[in-house]
Amino acid sequence: QAQLVESGGSSVQAGGSLRLSCVVSGVSYTYNCVAWFRQVPGKEREGVASMHTTGGVFTYYADSVKGRFTISQDDAKNTAYLQMNSLKPEDTAMYYCAADFRYGGYCDRWDRYDNWGQGTQVTVST
Repeated sequence: QAQLVESGGSSVQAGGSLRLSCVVSGVSYTYNCVAWFRQVPGKEREGVASMHTTGGVFTYYADSVKGRFTISQDDAKNTAYLQMNSLKPEDTAMYYCAADFRYGGYCDRWDRYDNWGQGTQVTVST
């Protein structure tokens, strides 16, 4: 059973930057897909970025974060990152990391993820 632990959430002013980290442990093999989601109380969870990591690296971003957020990982493929620049108040949410170790399919199919972290809070003030 994989464990995912996020960190890096904080309170920042609009226009600022944060980098979220997600350490994946508990398994001896690498994930095929890793993604970041966010959720605001009372709203559905939103997929914001995903990365396909095997047989080439492919990334996908939601329109709301395209050009501002960047998903990446370290060479050992056990830590994923979400660099968030030009933050806006509407980016305020709990951010979750998720991974899927199964091969095949598209990593921006948001319902495929079955391994989740506990979340890290990002708050952006005006």
